[in-house]
Amino acid sequence: MKELIDFLLQFGNLNPQQIELITGKAKKLELRKDDYLVEAGKLFNQVVFMLEGILRICYYNNKGEEITKYFVEENRLFANPYKGEPLTEYIQAVTDCKLLVFSEHDWNELSHTIVGWDSIVNKIFQKGLIEKLDRRSSLVSENATTRYLAFLEKFPALANRVPLAYIASYLGITQQSLSRIRKNIR
Repeated sequence: MKELIDFLLQFGNLNPQQIELITGKAKKLELRKDDYLVEAGKLFNQVVFMLEGILRICYYNNKGEEITKYFVEENRLFANPYKGEPLTEYIQAVTDCKLLVFSEHDWNELSHTIVGWDSIVNKIFQKGLIEKLDRRSSLVSENATTRYLAFLEKFPALANRVPLAYIASYLGITQQSLSRIRKNIR
C-alpha cells in the first residue's frame, strides 16, 4: 500500500484521513503468469495500481496474429479510458502480478470525498498519456534497431522479464528480426 501512497503523493497532497480512506478502498489482487485481468469484449471499469509484475495489453489483428500494444509495469496506475464500453484488448499477466484494484463505485466515492482528488488523478493520467504517446511515436518513425534501442532505454527493466515474442510484437517486427538485432548490438 505504501507504493500507492508514495505514487499519489508525487501528484498532490493528502492528509492521514484521506490516505486511510484510499487504502480502505483498495482491494489486493494477485494474478499468475499468463492469467487475464480482463478479456476483450468484457467491461473493465476498475482502476488498477501495479504493485509487482508486468501486464501486457494485446489484441488479435484481422489475420489472427497476436499484437502486443503496451506493457504496464510496477508503480503505474491505469484504467479503461472508455468507461462503460467493453474492452477491445486483453490485459494479461506476463509475470506473476500483485495489484491494487478500485471498483468504479469506490473510485467515484474518492472523487466525491477527497478535495483535490480529481486534480491528482488528472495529473496522473496526463503524465501517462504523454508517456504512452512518446513511446508509440518512435515505433512509427524509426527503423527496427532504433526502435529496439529506444525500447531498452524506455523499459530497461522489461527486456529480461518479458518474452522476446512479446517485445517483437510490440516493436512491430518478427522474433527472428529481433534476435538478429540483439545479436548485432552486443
